[in-house]
Amino acid sequence: MHWQVIIPLALFLVIIFFIGFWANAQVRRSDSFLSDYFLGGREMGGFLLAMTMMATYGSASSFIGGPGVAYQTGLGWVLLAMAQLPAGYFVLMILGKKFAIIARKYEAITLIDFLKGRYQSNAIVLLSAIAIFVFLFASMTAQWVGGARLIESLTGLSYRGALLIFAVAVLVYVIIGGFAAVALTDALQGTVMMIGTVILLVAVIIEGGGVSAIMAELVAENPNLVSPYGADASLSPLYVSSFWILIGIGVIGLPQIAVRAMSYKDSKGMHRAIIIGTIGIGTIMFGMHLIGVFGRAVIPGIEIGDKVMPTLTLDILPPVLAGIVLAAPMAAIMSTVNALLILVSSTVVKDVYLNFIKPSAKDAEIKRMSFIVTTAVGIAVVLFALNPPELLIWLNLFAFGGLESAFLWNVVLGLYWKGANKYGAIASMIVGLVSYVYIYHFHNNVFGMNSVTIPVLASLLVFVLVSLGTRHLASPQNDFNNKPSI
Repeated sequence: MHWQVIIPLALFLVIIFFIGFWANAQVRRSDSFLSDYFLGGREMGGFLLAMTMMATYGSASSFIGGPGVAYQTGLGWVLLAMAQLPAGYFVLMILGKKFAIIARKYEAITLIDFLKGRYQSNAIVLLSAIAIFVFLFASMTAQWVGGARLIESLTGLSYRGALLIFAVAVLVYVIIGGFAAVALTDALQGTVMMIGTVILLVAVIIEGGGVSAIMAELVAENPNLVSPYGADASLSPLYVSSFWILIGIGVIGLPQIAVRAMSYKDSKGMHRAIIIGTIGIGTIMFGMHLIGVFGRAVIPGIEIGDKVMPTLTLDILPPVLAGIVLAAPMAAIMSTVNALLILVSSTVVKDVYLNFIKPSAKDAEIKRMSFIVTTAVGIAVVLFALNPPELLIWLNLFAFGGLESAFLWNVVLGLYWKGANKYGAIASMIVGLVSYVYIYHFHNNVFGMNSVTIPVLASLLVFVLVSLGTRHLASPQNDFNNKPSI
């Protein structure tokens, strides 16, 4: 075991647990359990909003899977990954004040609450809950795998032993603290992610003898490693362009990101978060993927892509510094896992249990159900993670595509088009989900485009056509005028 590396990580976890217990005390004293446990009481300022968005978006695929693919593919993957740079900007500018205002008007605590209030449809609630449950299970599995692989690299434990340790650590503090713990720890984790990225990038460049020497080594091995098309020339301009939908514009449709856009305190905080978040996401995405490419010249021959980042860190940094740097992927993984756990738990408790099973449930029962569901979901994901994929990034991106196909237009058109109705929303969601799953499994990257492209375009077309064709059936839409300001 790398004890000098593990000790800084252990101290990091102690701080995380302390925040979780503190947040739990605040939630217990709250008069509004649902709002505080699942949405943090809508009290986030600019820095906290930026950090929680960045930490939720920057996940195991950013720190573990992404550098692994970049190691294998070259600088073309760095170019492709930079499509994520404006992700926070898109979410907060497009959803922005209008989304937060209407969420308050509907007293929405989850994204599904917003969709139910906008479209007045139980079918939308059920379809949304199914989509969130299925695809976020895939995304959470990717995070669990990433955390286990990291602990496995540090301790020499078996994969399953490492998975158990990681699962217990995350579940304890998420279950007790809820969204408040998630948001507060995200501030710490986001900061650690940025610092760790910069330290490791500088160390890799020094170890490789400078950027010029590293580039020369890559060119000598395979000139395509420094081209925009990847080591095997598979990154066509059409594929790279279409990837912008998946990890750029389409991020607006991710429930775990969209819910952050309804949880901030005021407009000033939102504007500050746009600036801070863009800088933070840019630093992490550029830095970590560039580390993956440069790492190929520094330590060639790493066979499992998900072990590139831990291997580089342990081999080129002093032990204590390595422990600090490895807190970055641990922070990224834990922050994403906790956000997804809270989202799935809120979907089951708030959107299904309170809507369809027991609307009259009291606070004590809701609290008990929230803790039970969060625990059960976490344990179920651990079982799914027992047999990990070779590169977890593909599991994460599969989940991204499914959620975007289901939610992107329901959210955006629901906000900005009064003609949007429940028939269009339901048809769009069904077409988006079915076409995405079919294309992903049977015709992946059809026409050289990312699998999400056609489902997103098809769901938009269907939404508009069905909404226009059913205008006479739809009830008058909600008036978005005369809204409270924030």
